[in-house]
Amino acid sequence: MKVVVIGGSGLIGTKVVAILRQAGHQVIVGSPATGINTITGEGLAEAMNETDIVIDLANSPSFEDNAVLEFFQTAGRNLLAAEINAGVKHHIALSIVGVDIMQNIGYMRAKLVQENLIQKSGVQYSIIRSTQFMEFLAGIANQATDGTEVHLSNVKFQPIAADDVANFVAKYAQQAPINGIVEIAGPERFEMYEIVEKYLQHSGDPRKVISNGRPEYFGGEITHTALVPAGKAELGAIDFEKWWNNQAKKI
Repeated sequence: MKVVVIGGSGLIGTKVVAILRQAGHQVIVGSPATGINTITGEGLAEAMNETDIVIDLANSPSFEDNAVLEFFQTAGRNLLAAEINAGVKHHIALSIVGVDIMQNIGYMRAKLVQENLIQKSGVQYSIIRSTQFMEFLAGIANQATDGTEVHLSNVKFQPIAADDVANFVAKYAQQAPINGIVEIAGPERFEMYEIVEKYLQHSGDPRKVISNGRPEYFGGEITHTALVPAGKAELGAIDFEKWWNNQAKKI
């Protein structure tokens, strides 16, 4: 099969591309650097020619409310229109667990718009809602740091390793469209401050993690369980200790 991976040079995209190529598929990496731009439309028609599957893993370069909404609206419309013209059989998109119940947060509003565009497009699709990646733990700690302290929420948190995310995306790409939403998550559930504290301890980082008791994410108030699956979810195989050991080997 011919597969176009939009955002194919990113954290998840590079892994998905490698998995699908190893499985024998023809995979095109879609990014502005390769001449495929979902915002301007450059290269889209050519890339979609005789394409069976499109996987959309692209992310907005800006998280500002208006900018991120404009990104997902424009990219979604351009990409889906090109797919319809070319007769693409399956559209896969990576979204976020709890996106529909965190609509007070601009990024989540934009991602839900993306989902709605897909569902109304007429293209066969699979939407994969994921929990946050373990690879984001350092960034979460840094944005919450005040001096030598890290002030974080006690909301429930079930991070998933990027390798597991890529495996799930590749699996759904090689199956029939579900025309619905599936959720994926890591195998362990923590409170947010707890897993970040664990990460810093493993890193030898002396910062002290303090639970502030405020249910917040991306600057918006959320419920304590908004970031974890409410019902059935597919769980990754890589727990925190295994993920950490894999990271340590790369250093």
